[in-house]
Amino acid sequence: MNKPIPLWLAILPLAVLLIALFFNIQMVGDEAQDGSNQIILITSGLIAALAGHSRGIHWQKMMEGVEKNIASTAQAIIILLLIGALAGSWMAGGIVPAMIYYGTGLMHPAYFLPVSAIICAIVALVTGSSWSTTATIGIALMAMSEPLGIPIYITAGAIISGSYFGDKLSPLSDTTNLAAAMGNIDVIRHIKYLSITTIPAFVIALLLYMLMSFFFSSETSTSLDMREKLPDVYNLNPWIFLAPTATILLITRKVPAIPALSFGIIAGIACMVIFQRDAVMSNGMYQTIHDALLTQNQPNTNNETVEKLLSTGGMAGMLNTIWLIIAAMFFGGIMEACGFLQRMTRALVSEKSSDVATVSATAVSAITVNVSASDQYLAIVIPGRMFVGSFSDRNLSPENMTRTLEDAGTVTSPLIPWNTCGAYQSTMLGVNAFTYAPFAFFNLLSPMMSILFMKFDVKIKRSNLQP
Repeated sequence: MNKPIPLWLAILPLAVLLIALFFNIQMVGDEAQDGSNQIILITSGLIAALAGHSRGIHWQKMMEGVEKNIASTAQAIIILLLIGALAGSWMAGGIVPAMIYYGTGLMHPAYFLPVSAIICAIVALVTGSSWSTTATIGIALMAMSEPLGIPIYITAGAIISGSYFGDKLSPLSDTTNLAAAMGNIDVIRHIKYLSITTIPAFVIALLLYMLMSFFFSSETSTSLDMREKLPDVYNLNPWIFLAPTATILLITRKVPAIPALSFGIIAGIACMVIFQRDAVMSNGMYQTIHDALLTQNQPNTNNETVEKLLSTGGMAGMLNTIWLIIAAMFFGGIMEACGFLQRMTRALVSEKSSDVATVSATAVSAITVNVSASDQYLAIVIPGRMFVGSFSDRNLSPENMTRTLEDAGTVTSPLIPWNTCGAYQSTMLGVNAFTYAPFAFFNLLSPMMSILFMKFDVKIKRSNLQP
């Protein structure tokens, strides 16, 4: 038991997971998240448990790790359910249709992608939450995308890019504060240093979205159908925007997510009763509200494409995502309890030989934990604990470590389908994470920025310099 864990044994469960997930996605595509990915995660967790048992680790200790992991996601699970209800009430209340109706009138394919990224960046910056951003503005932008002739997976990438840019630079963000805490530095000091790599990455992403926009130059017939059909189904007027404005304002005022989302649901119900009264009364008030919050909400527009864009699944639509999160926490909890995550991280530490190698090892470690433990908080905490001494030994100020944790840990989490962030974002946007990941340019560029800036010694702060 006291012998070091062989590296191959630590990697084995992760290798099985990745190979099985890759094969599964090739076989069933986007349906993988409907159950088969969850089974693979649980099976890989059992393989990790067998490997841990061979090392003398008791099942009870592994289960304690699983329970701890699942408990850490309790709030996220409640938020997921509330967001399902929020999406349903905002759709049935005419809030999202109003955003689509007025938005498609103002937006043009030639600038839709960069503007979408910027809008999401602003909302995430003031709210401190990428999740709240995609649950509100993101839903409306996704619904505008296809009518404007822009593939939804590209729009999803732009939304993810903007949302995580704003989240990273917001002093209200939990991950930003957590990363700063790992280096024992002030969050503003962390954000200032973080912006050195973050802003160039976002500018490059915007330029790429602008270049891609040249391929989308005119509105499609679906856009015209959408604008024609929406007023026939919903009572649309600017007063509806009071509900989302008030909800976002609560989030910016640091009201916790659960109360703020609950207010948003109530506001959505009020819009249903006040503005969509005819539809509510024709189907029965209780039944209409019940269906919007809990199950299926699909308006009758006599247009299959438009109906698909406007359909929501309520709380029930979030259950597959919750199942995926629980399965991922089972795998990650066993991997951590058995010491396999720490073993993989130590392998990276032992191979460092320079400043660039230290930053690279930290980034790779954060991404590895995101893949194996399926949680962005662990992707910040575990490498943060493991590498803090390495940065100090190399005379690098703690900002270098905290920046790398954010550049590699926070932003890569939504690119992994079984990560809590990837599961949430793919469900919220209706696009598999593997599908939108190639177009989440900011998220892909950020880890490379940390390494490149260290490689070329661009504004690198040393410990012997005054902050």
